[in-house]
Amino acid sequence: MFNKKKQPAIKSLIAEGSRITGSITFTDGLRIDGEVHGDVHANDEHASLLVISDSAKVMGAVTADHIIVNGLVKGPIHAHQMLELQPKARIEGDVEYAALEMHQGALITGQLKPLLEGEEKPILKLAAKNS
Repeated sequence: MFNKKKQPAIKSLIAEGSRITGSITFTDGLRIDGEVHGDVHANDEHASLLVISDSAKVMGAVTADHIIVNGLVKGPIHAHQMLELQPKARIEGDVEYAALEMHQGALITGQLKPLLEGEEKPILKLAAKNS
């Protein structure tokens, strides 16, 4: 059901307490724990993974193959393959995705737009609460 290809390794980190102003292009994997005021885009030539942790803030457009959000994003998100919204995710912007996993507590202020090829239905998975 979900594409279980091996995810790229996270090779770059923007640490908590760091603030970057300007656009970022990355290859493979990037984890953001700090703040980014600018667009964050993956290099299209390789599979990409972007992790936005619960302490992170991104003010700009975000584009990657697989995106995991547990922090704040103010801007549009474009996930070519999978978007995972963890419980503390806060998104203010439109979201485009091929597959979506959303945990209880995540919040989106914007439109959800599935990336459809032909007439296929988007994959949507609501994460079960582990009690």
